[in-house]
Amino acid sequence: MFVLVTVLIMIVALLLALVVLVQNGKGGGLAANFASQNQVMGVRKTTDFLEKATWTLAAVMVLLCLISSALTPKTVAQDSSKSGLDVNTKTTTTVPQTPTTPQNTTTMPVGK
Repeated sequence: MFVLVTVLIMIVALLLALVVLVQNGKGGGLAANFASQNQVMGVRKTTDFLEKATWTLAAVMVLLCLISSALTPKTVAQDSSKSGLDVNTKTTTTVPQTPTTPQNTTTMPVGK
């Protein structure tokens, strides 16, 4: 499932890049090709379509990224020496116990 969502993110990213590249803020781009009044889609309708497509693709991208983060596999590489970091391995260290009462309480007198 994670791979499917990742592929969909890539497709949406390519489509979003194409839609943005077709647009031109000064009225050029794809809208300039439909400058004739006889066309079915005029300049204004083309820019409206491209703007709606941009916002829709951006929303789909955000949604897919959220889904992808929820579906991210939690497994780590088998060989921890190659991966460098193994977050699922819990290491326990034992601390040597120090005696609570001193074992040697006798003091030796300092001789003269």
